[in-house]
Amino acid sequence: MYDYVIAGSGLFACVFAHEAVKKGKKCLVIERRDHIGGNIFTYEEDGINIHKYGAHIFHTSDKAVWDYVRQFARFNNFINAPIASYKGEIYNMPFNMNTFSRMWGISTPAQAKAIIEEQRKDVEPPIDNLEKQAVSLVGRDIFNKLVKGYTEKQWGRDCSQLPPEIIRRLPVRYTYDNNYFNDTYQGIPEGGYTQIAQKMLEGCDVELSCDFNKDRDHYRSIARNVLYTGALDEYFDFSLGHLQYRSLRFENERIGCDNWQGNAVVNYTDRETPYTRIIEHKHFEKGNSSPVTWISREYPVDYKETGEPYYPVNDSVNGSLYASYRALAGKEGLLIGGRLAQYAYFDMDKTVKEALTLASRCIQ
Repeated sequence: MYDYVIAGSGLFACVFAHEAVKKGKKCLVIERRDHIGGNIFTYEEDGINIHKYGAHIFHTSDKAVWDYVRQFARFNNFINAPIASYKGEIYNMPFNMNTFSRMWGISTPAQAKAIIEEQRKDVEPPIDNLEKQAVSLVGRDIFNKLVKGYTEKQWGRDCSQLPPEIIRRLPVRYTYDNNYFNDTYQGIPEGGYTQIAQKMLEGCDVELSCDFNKDRDHYRSIARNVLYTGALDEYFDFSLGHLQYRSLRFENERIGCDNWQGNAVVNYTDRETPYTRIIEHKHFEKGNSSPVTWISREYPVDYKETGEPYYPVNDSVNGSLYASYRALAGKEGLLIGGRLAQYAYFDMDKTVKEALTLASRCIQ
């Protein structure tokens, strides 16, 4: 009998399992994929650590969380400074004075603010969709070139049909600062993320390529407690309906040069380019001397195309449906956690914090 059977081996599951083992609990981790680590999984090719499921850059202002993850790996001082390509025009991200200067040929914050103020005049209240929110933040020019196409590719919907909250996560600065994040601490583990998952799961039994939901009754029968980190509608066999997600497809390519795009992340913001961004993995870790490079093109697709849920569609309909599923989980005494089970977009630091909070509340 296991104290905890844990469905999934992503970051949330790994943190919880580590805390349980520290308290002498016996844990079994069930993973559908053929590797541990969930979406933070990395692997090596030509001396380059490949982020299999897209760029993962750890950033936080919570020193306790930062110190916690650094138990398991040494982090470099990588600073995320993506660039945007609009039909060959190159802009700095996030939106800052470098962006404004390139867009309008100006040089001062006052000039940028004046242009944005003029362009936001046609936005009529209420600010109830992403287009209105974006134009009110950065003006119509930047919306048209750097927001609209990228966002509509990402979500498969017109910006006027998306909630304003999506764009609120993007920083807007009137300084020449290209650091995407405002957090105090930022970096990527030297040697990749998989080592962190491996260390966190030490002392656990792990079964790979096993689908918890296909043998749910068996796993529940050998567990005093179950922690489920997968999609909650799937756990309940979609009995109330399907939650909506957007998914991603990745196309990897080995290129025979040592530096292909000059930056770790390049966003393609025009509507015609089918992918949203290209990741060049070697730039996540400085000083990589590999004579070749690896890139990943990231294509947003419908969830039905891949069966891999990435981004929850957090509108009122899905929110209501998720609340009903969560109520079922509560009645069953099921522990849930992570992006999928909580139907929320969490950065990695929030995932760690949520897992530690659940562990401290449940593990005696």
